[in-house]
Formats: sequence, C-alpha cells, structure tokens
Amino acid sequence: MKKSTSVPYPSDDLLLSSSRVREASVSLGQCSNEQRQQALTAMADALTSHAKSIIEANLEDLARSELAGLNKSLLARLKLDDEKLMLAIEGVRQVAALPDPIGLRQLHRELADNLYLQRITVPLGVLGVIFESRPDAVIQIASLAIRSGNGAILKGGSEAKLTNEAIVIALKEGLSTTDVKPESISLLTTREESLSLLRLDGIVDLIIPRGSNELVRYIQDNTRIPVLGHADGICHLYIDSEVDLSQALAISIDSKCQYPAACNSVETLLLHKDIAASFLEIAIPAYRKLNVVLLGDDLSRSYGISSKAEEEDWSTEYLDLKLSVKVVSNLDEALAHIRRYGSRHTDAIASRNKQTAQKFLHSVDSSGVYHNCSTRFADGFRYGFGAEVGISTQTLPPRGPVGLDGLVTYRYYLEGDGHLAADFASGLSSFSHKDISK
Repeated sequence: MKKSTSVPYPSDDLLLSSSRVREASVSLGQCSNEQRQQALTAMADALTSHAKSIIEANLEDLARSELAGLNKSLLARLKLDDEKLMLAIEGVRQVAALPDPIGLRQLHRELADNLYLQRITVPLGVLGVIFESRPDAVIQIASLAIRSGNGAILKGGSEAKLTNEAIVIALKEGLSTTDVKPESISLLTTREESLSLLRLDGIVDLIIPRGSNELVRYIQDNTRIPVLGHADGICHLYIDSEVDLSQALAISIDSKCQYPAACNSVETLLLHKDIAASFLEIAIPAYRKLNVVLLGDDLSRSYGISSKAEEEDWSTEYLDLKLSVKVVSNLDEALAHIRRYGSRHTDAIASRNKQTAQKFLHSVDSSGVYHNCSTRFADGFRYGFGAEVGISTQTLPPRGPVGLDGLVTYRYYLEGDGHLAADFASGLSSFSHKDISK
C-alpha cells in the first residue's frame, strides 16, 4: 500500500454500515457480563458448525494467492487449516471465560460529605481493525471486541476475502441467537473502504492495524483516529558470556524457527565475543538442518558463517528463515545495538548471570524483555489473555500484547446532593479527599 496524502471520503453505504455498528455498540456496551459471555459461546458454536465451509473458502484463497505469487510468509499467515481453526475457536471460549473488563471500579473517593467520585471501566466504542492475510484475526478481534463491549469494523486483505466472509457469516449467525446485535460486527471487502475507514473519526474510536510495516505506517500517517500497533518486529536475542550454550541454542532456534513469519520471531542474534566461536560451532550445523540462512558480520563470518550481513540487514524484519548474527564485545555494545536498530517489540537475553540479566531487563525499552526464554512468548494467548487484538510497541498503555484490558477506557462518575462548586470556592464547604475501599 503506497503512501498517499489523498484518502477517499467514505461512501454513503460505508457511512450507513459503520453507523449501524456504532448504534449496535451502544447497545452492546449496556449488555451484562452474562449476555456477552453467551454471545461468545454462540459465536464459537457457529464457527464449529461452519468449520467445513470456512476451511473450503480458505483453500480457495490459498490457491488463488499462490497463483498470484503471494510470498511464503504471507501464505503461512493466510493458511487456516482444521487445527488452526479449532485453536482459534477454543480461543473464543477462553475469552468468554475471562473476567469481565467492564464495570471495574478503579477509584472510589469521598470528595466531601455526600459527594462521591468513582472511576469505572467502560468500552472504547468501535474498533476499526485492518489486517493482512491472517483470517484467524477476524475470530480473535471479534471475540475480544464483543467481550469488552465494543463494536468492530474489520478489513482483511483481498487474499483472505472468501475466508473472512465465511467467518463473519458464522459469527453473525451465532450472534443472531443472542442479545448482542449481529450489526456489532461489520466486514469491509474493498481497498477503497479500508482507506475511507481512516476518515471515520466520530464513528471509529481506535484503529488497530495488523500487517506489514508499509500498511501500519500508511495508517499512522493518514488518519486522525488513534492508532494502536507496531510497524516493525525487529527482535533480538543476546547470548551472554556466562551461559548454558545448549540452552541458548534451543532458545535461539525456537525464537527463529517456531514460526518465522510472526512479528515476535527473532531477527538478530547478538553473541558475546567470549562464546561466539563455541556457540557458532554448534549453531551453524543446527541452523543448516533447519534451512535457516545466517548472515554475519566480519567476526562471526570468521567463525564459519558464509553470508555477509549488510547494514540494512540489522533493521530488516525478515519474517522468514533468515537470521542476522553479530559478535559484540560486551553487554553495553549489545544494548547500544538494540537501541539503534530495535523496534521496541520483544528482546531477550540468555545468561546465567542474574546481575547481567537484570541490567539487560532494565535497560532495554521494549514492550517485552525476556530472560532465558524464547521471544515467541510475546503473545496474548500465551500471556493468558485468551487472544489479542495486536501488539503495541508504543510507550503509552496499552503496551505489548493487547487483550481485553487494553480495549476499555474509564469514565468518572460523581454523585452528590445539591453540591455547588461555588461553596467550595468561597470556603463554605471543604474537600475531604478521602479514599474509600474499591
């Protein structure tokens, strides 16, 4: 998607359909916890009964996309087989079982006699979610949106058009049997609609892009609606001098190979100079067996890596079986490299020295910073969120994998008995500002 300063205005049809989502979201936000839980159960049941048609639609999308020359990483994301679909459906049921994020009292304070302030969590309103290839994202987003009381306008890539349509038909069918309006979810199908969505400020409260760097940056540059997401997933693993080499190798392989097309897959391996030779001695043949292409700096190439890493490789998100390797003199050099080339997504250290690990954890400003474990744990499901709408690398919350808690805001409720600000300004009344148990 090329950057453009011209975003089309929404058509009458888009304005009508998005307004219906807005109206439905108001009703949804007033539904009880039990009503929203029942809605998710019905959605999961409908997806199960429609599994065959969804998978058949996905096979058509895959065949068409292969002929069109879609790259391997996107094809991997596009594929929705029986196992992947069942996992997604189980994710819906898990989200249904999670604690209700709405109506939580975050603050309860007596401002003065018979004047009480509360801060209560409420839905955001309407989510606009734009994504590429991943049809299971429709299931994740829809379940999290409904559970958190938000409407959702979804736009997937054209490569997944048939799969997305089949999924949304099932979801709406499920919702039609519940107190949640099927209009709470809407699917956009054209590129012009996805661009016009960026102009729906006043209807859409938050845009969540999931896809390529180009897609995310375009959206960030062309809308006044708040955007939650990340443009790059350039994740690092630093292997310290004090380390269990076999454990470090296992972590590095899992971080790269468990699912290379994921944004939390490691893209750069930083090796302390004292262990670089011995680590690469076991790592090079292990990666070769897994068809991983290693690209190294001059020093790592002297230890057996055949391909040279160019300057642009340090800032490249491969999303493939490629891994850049650099030898560093110490922890500080590793930290400097991450600060320069990292994307604040997820970075990890392998080390037996707790002091070194703590310095790394406190020095790397990423949404996820790990010690002795794979970067692939940066995931809402693995965090126990049930599912995620995406991963945010912004400094302000929500940050990291965004689940239910990241899809609510709060509202202040003030209850008095004829209280007037003038009485406090004149000194006739005074504030107590006494916190009450939540």
